[in-house]
Amino acid sequence: MRKNIIVTGGLGFIGSNLVKLLISKKFYVINIDKISYSSNYYNLADVKKNYKFFKLNITNQKKLENIFLKYKPICIFNLAAETHVDRSIDRPRQFINNNIMGTFCLLEAIRFFLKKVKNKKFKFIHISTDEVYGDIIKGKYSLEKDPYNPSSPYASSKASADLIIKSYMRTYEIPAIITNCCNNYGPNQYPEKLIPKMILNVKNNKNLPIYGKGDNLREWIHVKDHCLALLKIFEKGVIGESYNIGTEHLYSNRDLVKKILHFCKKFICSNSQIIFVKDRPGHDKRYALNSNKIRKKLNWKPIYNFRDGLEETIKWYLKNETWINMIRSKNYSKRIGIIN
Repeated sequence: MRKNIIVTGGLGFIGSNLVKLLISKKFYVINIDKISYSSNYYNLADVKKNYKFFKLNITNQKKLENIFLKYKPICIFNLAAETHVDRSIDRPRQFINNNIMGTFCLLEAIRFFLKKVKNKKFKFIHISTDEVYGDIIKGKYSLEKDPYNPSSPYASSKASADLIIKSYMRTYEIPAIITNCCNNYGPNQYPEKLIPKMILNVKNNKNLPIYGKGDNLREWIHVKDHCLALLKIFEKGVIGESYNIGTEHLYSNRDLVKKILHFCKKFICSNSQIIFVKDRPGHDKRYALNSNKIRKKLNWKPIYNFRDGLEETIKWYLKNETWINMIRSKNYSKRIGIIN
């Protein structure tokens, strides 16, 4: 019998990597994506079999219900979200609508589906972020049971979605799992995000802007490690639980950009230099996850060494002109998320 899995946001960075992983594991994947500025058909250009795509915003509850009833998924991975902190500062309404109301509509559609189709093995896996925990003091690592303290409209919209899901678990017995992951990197990431933006700036002889003093600390994970963690959670994760997904690869933004500049100059000539620019409002100093739970309970650990993963990522962006030309929006180098 065919095993169907739905991925929302499957044309995005993490979503497209997850779609490919699931298909490689012999699942039939239904991808639901509204086609936003960061969606890219080219991310899945080589996928030909065991795959169906629907252009759809997850706020359209009725159409979601019809798709769920037709394909009867054994799991839904929710990666449909607005994700960029800077954009949330400029346009918070968009984040509230897509990340909160979208999750609500998805939950209501799942509730409808489970009334019609009894499947005790069904799982809803919601992909959240480490940013829901807010600023973490030096020496501390966020645990799954720590209180949420989001700083940005983006983080608060994700925290709100998490809390709504928790309420649906208790009130309606929705079989859900929440994951909170650190910063992802790797090929195919839309270049408004720090690592690809810096790589392409070096390639194009532009300077490398760093917010404030560049001492903000972030934890980094290769997207393929994240997707393998999600697969492990699907296979062995416990309904009602949350799982932090982290690597303990923490770097300041300043040190990270120095690494990128050093690696890039091994492959290309560039006059790019680091410059420090006005910080964004509410910029958290440090995120750090305690991911002992997924390591011990589910026997997951990251495969990628950060240095090797970063170098591989840099080479990919320097070589893949076709992918860059397929990007829907070309405004990725413009400064956003600053209040005048």
